[in-house]
Amino acid sequence: MSVILTENLCKCYGDRRGVDNVCLTIQSGEIFGFLGPNGAGKSTTIRLLLGFLKASSGVASIFGKDCWKQSDSIKQDVGYVAGDVRIYPWLTARKALQIVGEIRQRNLMPNGLKLSERFRLEPDLPVRKMSRGNRQKVALVLALVHRPKLVILDEPTSGLDPLMPETLADCLRELANDGHTVFFSSHTLNEVESLCDQVAVVRNGRIVANEQISEMKLKAPRSVSIRFQTEQAASAAIIPGFLLVERRHLATLHLQLNGPATELTKWAATQALADITIGSPNLESLFRGFYDLSSPDDRSEKNNPYSQTVATTGKQR
Repeated sequence: MSVILTENLCKCYGDRRGVDNVCLTIQSGEIFGFLGPNGAGKSTTIRLLLGFLKASSGVASIFGKDCWKQSDSIKQDVGYVAGDVRIYPWLTARKALQIVGEIRQRNLMPNGLKLSERFRLEPDLPVRKMSRGNRQKVALVLALVHRPKLVILDEPTSGLDPLMPETLADCLRELANDGHTVFFSSHTLNEVESLCDQVAVVRNGRIVANEQISEMKLKAPRSVSIRFQTEQAASAAIIPGFLLVERRHLATLHLQLNGPATELTKWAATQALADITIGSPNLESLFRGFYDLSSPDDRSEKNNPYSQTVATTGKQR
């Protein structure tokens, strides 16, 4: 059974669609990235999953339960951090752990204090005296303390100091290794790339890509620098299927490689080269392509060859 399942999920606000035909299948143990800029539909999707909003049409379920009709039951096994964290100013982390423990009818204090220490959080400092980053830490501790089967995080690293995102990533990996599931919403490519197994890219409320990070890297462009032994060799070279970006000093070429480097390395072996450098896959360039389309209202994505691949291979799961 899938932990999260949505089929043609839509949410309309009058004539505007905040979420449009979102289809997701997320399994146990996955760290799933949900990537898109502000206003793309990430938070609306999360609110539908948590039963804070009722879908206009489509299906959304968690643990096989309807997200709207059985929301109370679902939340027993979910940890959640909202995109805009708000906590009573008189609360301390210790008091919050006590209250949440009473609600969940469990003693959460030992694990909560351990998490507070990992996040370098003072357990007896009132929220009103905390920085934005420390308030975010309180929310994260409360979301993780009961080791939920599903963690839903809406841009959780916002406001954290530079060391804390890695601490959070370690906590999430530990949960995933034990079979728990993480739904990680973000507009930051780097943290999704380093943490998540799979990522869905959302644009204008629709998913335009949904694939394993490793598979996306195979499609991402790479920069290639080739230095020939002589200028004559460079001039005579016929480069099969690679985009020539720049020619420097006559003997040096800079190329853009799309996809695997297999054909390039075979070709390079037949050339009189002094050096060749192949860069890492540039996922940033790939993701930018999802949002640089000429018409923001073009829902067919006809100008995006990658999204056509997704449509034909059924990767929007």
